[in-house]
Amino acid sequence: MAIVEMKVPTIGESVTEVTLSQWLVENGTYIDIDTPICEFESDKATLEFPAEAAGIITHVAAEGDDIEIGGLVATIDTSAAAPEASSAPAIEKETEEKPAVKKETQTATHATGHPSPSAAKVMRENDLTSDQVKGTGKDGRITKQDAVDATNKTAPSSAPSKASEPMNVAAPQEAFSRNSRREKMSRMRRTIASRLVDAKNNTAMLTTFNEVDLTNIMALRKKYQEQFVEKYGIKLGFMSLFAKACAKVLMEMPQVNAQIDEKEVIYHDFVDISIAISTDTGLVVPPVHNVESLHFADIEKQIKQLAIKAREGTLTLDEMRGGTFTITNGGIFGSMMSTPILNRPQSAILGMHTIKNRPIAVNGEVQIRPMMYLALSYDHRVIDGSSSVTFLVKVIKLLEDPTTLLLDL
Repeated sequence: MAIVEMKVPTIGESVTEVTLSQWLVENGTYIDIDTPICEFESDKATLEFPAEAAGIITHVAAEGDDIEIGGLVATIDTSAAAPEASSAPAIEKETEEKPAVKKETQTATHATGHPSPSAAKVMRENDLTSDQVKGTGKDGRITKQDAVDATNKTAPSSAPSKASEPMNVAAPQEAFSRNSRREKMSRMRRTIASRLVDAKNNTAMLTTFNEVDLTNIMALRKKYQEQFVEKYGIKLGFMSLFAKACAKVLMEMPQVNAQIDEKEVIYHDFVDISIAISTDTGLVVPPVHNVESLHFADIEKQIKQLAIKAREGTLTLDEMRGGTFTITNGGIFGSMMSTPILNRPQSAILGMHTIKNRPIAVNGEVQIRPMMYLALSYDHRVIDGSSSVTFLVKVIKLLEDPTTLLLDL
């Protein structure tokens, strides 16, 4: 008997442990080489683990287990023969009755019918099986949108039974619930918690606030949006404008773009802006590289791609690595004011908030303007208070007069 041990491979320099989030193959089944057998959740991303050989697989670890790099996950008995195909008469009958099904089976791969991590979460919450969801992703993989569509299709089926109940029959009153449940924190949630505590305890974090008048930015987007979309195929959003303004000022003020490494300060001649993206499993901050050199359309496209991958759980470790400054937008959830926490080892983070029409004084007159509060949290060990205020004022000046930003003045 030839046994191949499947052990957790080296994933990244900083990754020492992973969580087995989901088995993709049943215990005791025959698998082919390169078949994804399970999904690992690391500190930064979710990734599939392919089989190194063909044979009968035996699970060693269980879903939810934390496994160190090099730890045993499963074994594969390579001496086992591949299962024989179904009997010929049955195949012929299937061919006669449903030739299209056979054709689809021939083109199927090991990814067919397997949900992405975000899709699996939706399916678990709505008690859906893979047979109830049609995968439209690559090689038939089930995406989050597939799971949502299947949920919407199955939802109306329960409505008639509720509607058919007599309205005049009162349901028996139940006692107030006192139930509680205990769930293990996901690896990403534990990592986020650890880093937030680290940022709070190991930095001299302060926050400075200001406000920006977005009248000219909104007028610019309204005037040129159709032309921008026609030429570049994507909308001009607020995030690319804010990112570009921050990048310009960061190149002028390298201390805000720097980071501490023990007794040294590392200064960067480039600006990689991490964009905070909310997902079902937590907040991720993949960076857009060299924002100082990118066009607004390129920034928008990269942010969109990263957001799609983040919500589908397909971000790679390379896509999560790096970042010299972070922008987070709590305004999309309605936040009026907040204190963003540093994304270590970076030294500063800009918090955007919701836009509100408020009365302000303009040239001695009261006018209603679209206003946004901005918050800059910074590490006082690297950035002085005066520098943090100057940085925020410079960014606001560029946003309130976007012509200077476009002309690089």
